[in-house]
Amino acid sequence: MAEALKYGDLIHLQNAYKNWGGGYLDTNSPSTATGGVYGVSTADGPNRGEGTGTWEVASADGKAAGTPVASGDVITLRNLYAAGSYLDTNGHAPAEQKKSGGKYDVHTAKGADRGTGTAEWRIFAQTSDPKDGTVHIGDSVHLWNVYGGNGGFLETNGAGPAAGLFEVVTNAYYNRAENVADWRISSA
Repeated sequence: MAEALKYGDLIHLQNAYKNWGGGYLDTNSPSTATGGVYGVSTADGPNRGEGTGTWEVASADGKAAGTPVASGDVITLRNLYAAGSYLDTNGHAPAEQKKSGGKYDVHTAKGADRGTGTAEWRIFAQTSDPKDGTVHIGDSVHLWNVYGGNGGFLETNGAGPAAGLFEVVTNAYYNRAENVADWRISSA
């Protein structure tokens, strides 16, 4: 039986593109977006730099640390690189990504409140064992941004920056191509 994901847990998120070859969610280089801290892409491994691929799970609805995360909960993800920053939608997706349903670019922000809902993500487990409604370590999940009521699904889309594998944006479609919006949770 898999361990339940709990608020306060530190995790890595691996992308399913090309049979789980899409890399690990990672901060990479200073952000050029207004209010942004770091750019977000994927990297070959979960530890490209100290804390760059490690994310702390918190409740956007005030659930206490140690409480299990339920599929459908709204969460925030704080990256542990340097002083820490939050996974955030910021600006529209680049033109190339828009051609395939891209909605927003993804960066990190100093706080979980840069814009209403920009750093809030509804987490959906595809399935789990046991099937108790809880998200578990090892589950494959979709992360849907709540900005504007429909910020899109977190996905890989296009070549990443130096030291990165793929760019990360949100998309209108949960499976635009080859499982690019599927993320597997592992303990950090």
